[in-house]
Amino acid sequence: MLCLRPLAVLLAAALLAPAQWPRQAQPEQEPALTIKVDVEVVNVLCSVRDRRGGLVSSLDKADFLVSEDGRPQQLKYFARQSDLPLTLGLLVDVSRSQERLIRVEREAAAQFFAAVLRPKDLAFLISFGSDAELMQDLTSSTRLLRAALDDLRVRTDAGGLHPGPVPTLSQPRGTVLYDAVYLAANEKLRGEVGRKALVLITDGVDQGSRMRLEQAVEAAQRADAMIYSIYYVDPQAYWGRGYGFGAPSNAALRRMSEETGGRLFEVSKRKPLPAIFEELQQEMRSQYALGYTPDPPARDGSFRRLEVRTRQKDLRVQARKGYYAARSEQP
Repeated sequence: MLCLRPLAVLLAAALLAPAQWPRQAQPEQEPALTIKVDVEVVNVLCSVRDRRGGLVSSLDKADFLVSEDGRPQQLKYFARQSDLPLTLGLLVDVSRSQERLIRVEREAAAQFFAAVLRPKDLAFLISFGSDAELMQDLTSSTRLLRAALDDLRVRTDAGGLHPGPVPTLSQPRGTVLYDAVYLAANEKLRGEVGRKALVLITDGVDQGSRMRLEQAVEAAQRADAMIYSIYYVDPQAYWGRGYGFGAPSNAALRRMSEETGGRLFEVSKRKPLPAIFEELQQEMRSQYALGYTPDPPARDGSFRRLEVRTRQKDLRVQARKGYYAARSEQP
């Protein structure tokens, strides 16, 4: 029997004693690939597209130009995506407004996991509605992930209030999107190596999160995680039945994706969810990993702006906008 662990408990722990968080066991996963990373190295994942929007996967190290706060940087490391392990988090909106979409999401996500994950990759599943809940911890087992997807159910707070462990929780809670992103990035991805990504399936409405949008973005940036947002709206949930606390919007999703080097997708009749997952799968197979040692060194904890481009001016690079430098340890 799968034990579900509400992530709100972890958020309370984050406010009190983050250094004491235990790391959960990882059932049925392959032995993790250990990579030692120099703390001075900045790693940047990116995708490249041509004028027609097609993915370009044949570039070499010499084709890229990287600058930090306007200063050109010398690339020391380069790899294509197939050389790096992937840690992937799928975050699924299970608030009342998504009730009619969950069945499609289960099937499309199961096919996506089966196509993307390799033995050395790990994935986890989080559902979020009135609260965020870890449905499946890090694993390489598509069987366990499928079982967790089958358990997705609508989660809503009937009373409109969420009784939690922190005094400030006495506020209406409908869809804690930002909390879910913050916790997935900070608790599940920050300690991992290799490629890291979050995939969100939601209509973009947030109601009741304790974390702000800016904090969710910062958590993903500090975890070196890309956010891929899938904007999926059931019009009847808002205009036919009157569910929800606000109108759906992709504005927050767009910002999270653009700031972290991910991408925003929108489900439509012409592009259903399975087609979007197929497109996302192709993008993840066409990424580049770039690494450099900052010059001058970045050890003050500040946010550093990044710009990644290619020597071919007609190509467009999709990469995160910056990163938070590590702080040097004082003796």
